[in-house]
Amino acid sequence: MQTELTQALSELKKNHLKVTKQRKALLGCLLQNQDHYHDVTLVDEYMRKQFPGMSHNTIYRNIKEFEEAGMVEQQVQGDHARVKYQCDFRHLHHHHFICQNCGKVTELKECPMDVFEAQLPGYDIVGHRIELYGICPDCQKLLAK
Repeated sequence: MQTELTQALSELKKNHLKVTKQRKALLGCLLQNQDHYHDVTLVDEYMRKQFPGMSHNTIYRNIKEFEEAGMVEQQVQGDHARVKYQCDFRHLHHHHFICQNCGKVTELKECPMDVFEAQLPGYDIVGHRIELYGICPDCQKLLAK
């Protein structure tokens, strides 16, 4: 995890974000389980235990700054937000399979956008996000027992 933290701190600097003990702790929290989304409210609770005087706004602002810098990915469903550390800085554009049982996130290597673009001639697509949901092989084995 130390290598990932060193890389994350380097990304902070590259994006002109100051390295603070709070940001290091936030990155450490997200790095603990890189292949899962973290509920933002639980991240907030963790950070406020570490830094009792830290405001909710500061925590959410840092998460937003990390997202804008491409360091975290955020998933929002209604008023429920989750966040995960961006694990591959060489391939910022990617999609996920998310296990509905354990929450494990598996990165998909290919993007099917050309299929959609072919169906939308003349349209200007400015962004997209593709997430597939189901049950991972490990959970399928556990559930079959």
